[in-house]
Amino acid sequence: GPSRGRMYRKEKSIQLKSSSSALYNNLSVLRLPDKQLAYFSTVHGTAVNMVSATADGLSFSHRQLQVKEGGPALSASIVTQAAWCVLPSRVLLVLTSQKGIQMYESDGSIMVYWHALDVMEQPPAHAVFARGIAAASGRFICVGMSSGLVLVFDVPPKGTNVTVSEVLEEHRDAITDIAAELGRAPDGAGDLVTADDSGSLCIWSSGEEFTLLNKIPALGCTCSSVKLWNGIVAAGYGNGQIRLYEAATGILRAEVNAHARWIYALDLAPLTGKLLSGAEDSFVHIWKLSKNRDTDDVEIEHCHAECVTDTQICGARFCDPQGNSFAVTGYDLGEIFRYGQA
Repeated sequence: GPSRGRMYRKEKSIQLKSSSSALYNNLSVLRLPDKQLAYFSTVHGTAVNMVSATADGLSFSHRQLQVKEGGPALSASIVTQAAWCVLPSRVLLVLTSQKGIQMYESDGSIMVYWHALDVMEQPPAHAVFARGIAAASGRFICVGMSSGLVLVFDVPPKGTNVTVSEVLEEHRDAITDIAAELGRAPDGAGDLVTADDSGSLCIWSSGEEFTLLNKIPALGCTCSSVKLWNGIVAAGYGNGQIRLYEAATGILRAEVNAHARWIYALDLAPLTGKLLSGAEDSFVHIWKLSKNRDTDDVEIEHCHAECVTDTQICGARFCDPQGNSFAVTGYDLGEIFRYGQA
């Protein structure tokens, strides 16, 4: 309870060149422990703000990626998400937008691959975009589409020969988020989860061919953010709830009325099972997930509440695998707030 004192305290903020857009999961963090560096990225309109920060928090360098469509028009495109995908042999920064999907080297220096969305296939009244990004099975990057399709890209260990190896056709609504297993999946639990605007979730086993294991039906409100850890699906919703499902069976194991308003971000610390949630209500909450070995029950315990005053939180991520530090972005906020263990 609160008597234990505060677990986290505010550290030095990172100034941004421009504020963050009100998009789900609008913060990505990449740690480079060997270089004592961390990269942060956040989306603003047609640009992605990237900042690299030294471990001591004293030195920063900024890069802004402007997402422009090829061809003579070179029109800018609204970015919907930026996320680092960590594969065994390489790390790519993946951007999604209304025009397509771009993959860059992790520092944003070189574009490796560009996949244009075919706008002509859609009825004219429908917005077309990609959103929801996750690495899977060591060689795939999965990206969601507004049509509900999920594109599976096969990424070679090096070079630019990225191919679409599969298209998953199970969702009927725009994909919101995709997550891969962060811990160790129990047998038969699946290792990828996809979420959509209607709130339905699909649990997949990834590999040469992706297999649908479970479909969790829509709840009547959007699932904005999803994570998968040790066979537990953690899903955050537009009504402020967090629900925990068992990946192997799709059974609901716990639900928490976590926030007063729309959840915009979830994150999980793989080494400890800490879960972070950030929402429109200005709060970041830290929870601890655990599995009762005897009963198979999933337990969730509240650990910490952080109010980011007057901020509609749109991104929140742990900065280390233990969950000892986290970072937060907010709509119209010109900085990234950072918190470390007190």
